[in-house]
Amino acid sequence: MTDPSGGASAWLAEWQAALSELRMRMTGIGVRAWRRLIGDLGQLVQKTLAAAIAWFIASHVVNHHQPFFAPIAAVVALNAALGERGTNALRLLLGVMLGIVIGELSYRVVGGGYGTLALATFTAMALARLLGGARIVVAQAASGAILTVVAARAETAANRLEDALIGAGVALVFTQAVFSPEPVRLLRRAEAAALREMSIGLGLTARALEGDDVTLVMRALDRLRELRDGLSELARVRRTSASTARHSLIWWHRGARVAGERESAGHLDLLGGSCLTLTRIAAVATPAEGDLLAPSVYELADVLGELARDPGDPATRKRAAERVRELATETAGSEPADSTLGAARLGVRMVAGDVLLFAGAAPDRSAPSSPAGEPA
Repeated sequence: MTDPSGGASAWLAEWQAALSELRMRMTGIGVRAWRRLIGDLGQLVQKTLAAAIAWFIASHVVNHHQPFFAPIAAVVALNAALGERGTNALRLLLGVMLGIVIGELSYRVVGGGYGTLALATFTAMALARLLGGARIVVAQAASGAILTVVAARAETAANRLEDALIGAGVALVFTQAVFSPEPVRLLRRAEAAALREMSIGLGLTARALEGDDVTLVMRALDRLRELRDGLSELARVRRTSASTARHSLIWWHRGARVAGERESAGHLDLLGGSCLTLTRIAAVATPAEGDLLAPSVYELADVLGELARDPGDPATRKRAAERVRELATETAGSEPADSTLGAARLGVRMVAGDVLLFAGAAPDRSAPSSPAGEPA
């Protein structure tokens, strides 16, 4: 006979395991949400302060009776990534001005009504796109045209334009002077995030090689595939850092440092591709090959982790270069390149070569860099 208590115990164990997994997932979600809030707390405070200042100026300096758009404009202008907020403020102002002009012209030529509203809205958005406008330009052009036609009062359009000038002006003061982001620091923050993910991915790869664990290999591959998001953010910061330095009232003199750091950060695309290639090769390694490869991959993970803690420190970069040069020499074995072990050791040297490029050291022949077309 089947013991009913045994079935109940198995069901209870499964239920407890599922509950434990759910608790872990919920804890992870809560921790990530808290980190997002902490990371954005400074930006939220800046937006709140900008909104209050814009409202005060519109109410007590310009004497608007209902200056609701001034604080909104300040918040919307600052609602962009660091390094792009000044441009966002100018785009908001352009969209508002375009919408008001089109709405006023449409009302005066055609008159009021649904047709005028549709014509003004479409024309404003079309012109915004024709001028290469971003989404915020199109949205503000449409809302400016709609408000102008619906209100059908010149003072309403003028008040909105004044509010836009106030809100965007406050945002520009914040972004270009008071809270202007230091462009080199922005680059290094993005570098650190990308290097940290690479270190975690290679750490999982080394553990998988050591324990012949397929699950860990898949986790490492997933982690390194998701690295694309971090590298995309780094690419965005690289694109905006030069203009951030050029247009900032307090950081314009750091243009040369920004240019050097942008060049260094560009090598992380190749490094990410090399890490992913090494993990893909590790996925087909035998247990014996994994035991031989694991120490080298652990070393690379540790080097990347140290770089992530302070990517701009010259001493840290020098130590990283020395360690990967030594590792490249150690892994220059005699295995044929078409063997898994040979390919994996070539992958180790490829990662080492890309670390040398990032560190600003000349790679040697024992540490080839990844192909330009290698996916990151």
